[in-house]
Amino acid sequence: MHALTLISFLFFTGLVAFITWRITRRDDHHSTRGYFLAGRSLTFPLIAGSLLMTNLSTEQMVGLNGSAFTDGLSVMAWEVVAVVALVALALFFLPRFLRSGIATVPQLLEIRFDAGTQLICNIIFLLAYAVILLPIILYSGAVGLQGMLDLPGLTGIESSTTLLWGTVWVVGLIGSIYALFGGLRTVAVSDTLNGIGLLIGGFVVVYFGLQAVGDGHGVAAGWEALKQQSPDKLNSIGGADQQVPFATLFTGVFLINLFYWTTNQQIIQRTFAAKTLAEGQKGVLLTGLLKLLGPLYLVVPGIIAYNLYAGDGIRADQAYGHLVFNVLPPYLTGFFAAVMVGAILSSFNSALNSTTTLFSLGLYKAVINKNATEEQVVNSGKIFGWVMAFASMTIAPLLAGQESLFGYLQKMNALYFIPILAVVLVGLLTKRVPAIAAKIALIGGCVVIAAGYFLPPFNGILDVLNQYHFVAAVFVILVLGMLLIGKLMPRETEWVHEDSGQVDLTPWKGAIPAGIVLIVLVIAIYASFAGGVS
Repeated sequence: MHALTLISFLFFTGLVAFITWRITRRDDHHSTRGYFLAGRSLTFPLIAGSLLMTNLSTEQMVGLNGSAFTDGLSVMAWEVVAVVALVALALFFLPRFLRSGIATVPQLLEIRFDAGTQLICNIIFLLAYAVILLPIILYSGAVGLQGMLDLPGLTGIESSTTLLWGTVWVVGLIGSIYALFGGLRTVAVSDTLNGIGLLIGGFVVVYFGLQAVGDGHGVAAGWEALKQQSPDKLNSIGGADQQVPFATLFTGVFLINLFYWTTNQQIIQRTFAAKTLAEGQKGVLLTGLLKLLGPLYLVVPGIIAYNLYAGDGIRADQAYGHLVFNVLPPYLTGFFAAVMVGAILSSFNSALNSTTTLFSLGLYKAVINKNATEEQVVNSGKIFGWVMAFASMTIAPLLAGQESLFGYLQKMNALYFIPILAVVLVGLLTKRVPAIAAKIALIGGCVVIAAGYFLPPFNGILDVLNQYHFVAAVFVILVLGMLLIGKLMPRETEWVHEDSGQVDLTPWKGAIPAGIVLIVLVIAIYASFAGGVS
């Protein structure tokens, strides 16, 4: 059994690497345009595949299914509400980003405010990716793989700590090679290939999981059994004591989704590389359509695992790996583990590629060496990328013991998501708000949220206010504060958003109708499962 699992795992992993190399081996990996923006050549299938796979790593597969194991269908908010944010990206944000011709979000803040604002935003992104994002991707990936591949049995290593460190470093090194030697297009192609495998594998897990719940009488019987045995888990409306209470969908949960899909460098860098605005909009909206399927393979398996293993003493974040290992045949376990490694690599190398972009263009070229050649800029990113990779591989195993991996991720993300989103929105929607307002909001927002999370007596606010309502309140205060400063100390001249001329800005004619259809589908999904199923 172990041999078959391992062979299928190695075969699929090697196949993706070979195809990616064949497709991208003649790409430009030496200029900043080629390395960081794929030569602005991405069409909508690659944009959609890369967006989906950058998002779908094991912090999603393991973490969100772990949350569903605990709270049921209500945690689908992180998938379904994301669709609203993607519509906002396609219709509002992307045309403005491509007009600017930017490669990073901080570059937009430099165009709108000044170089100091760009520098502050860059540093915030780099610190957050090093301490929060990259380590969580690696840790969740290691936990998922240990469950799926039965690594103690395969390796003979009994120490869970040794296995965790070993898995983190192996996956981290492979992901670093993809990201730092290949550039953005290599990342996008491997993402798309792994995306196909992940979607297939995700649905296969649901199929075999429902078969197991139905005692071999078919998927329909398994679904009926779920409805009868765990009806409370199939309620889309989250209660006040759950991780995602329904009211938070309109405050912090929405704002975190909005930042993640519209302003998060790791995610939207591939949209900056769109061949045209129309291709970018089609890719973003196709991603929105695919996200509507997310609850099927990111939430339902957690509910299935609860139904099968609730009494076995399994921790929530171990549930998904345990389900995959137990319900899939050995040859499919290896295939799915390979897909999961692809998902880990995808998110890790995408975040690492974005980190090198932020450092090279935002710090090295803008501050450290303003006269740097194209090759020097690219090389500086590769060197810094290795430093970040080693730092994240060292931090990742230290995350062991978190009660809810996905909940921890969203809580920590809000630290920097909320201030940056506030500054970007105010920057795009106003003409006279000055740079000092943006700087105060960026630094002050991070400090206020951190104090509310960790610093007595300020953290007492979370005893009376849900954490997502709290970060939404901070967002409102930051926006109002920036507008007030804009009234009292306005810029001397109005900001004019000039067209860089780098991208064809003709919009896709179907963008608005497609966006409306997606919003209607979001409402329909929530309405269908409101109060559970009968």
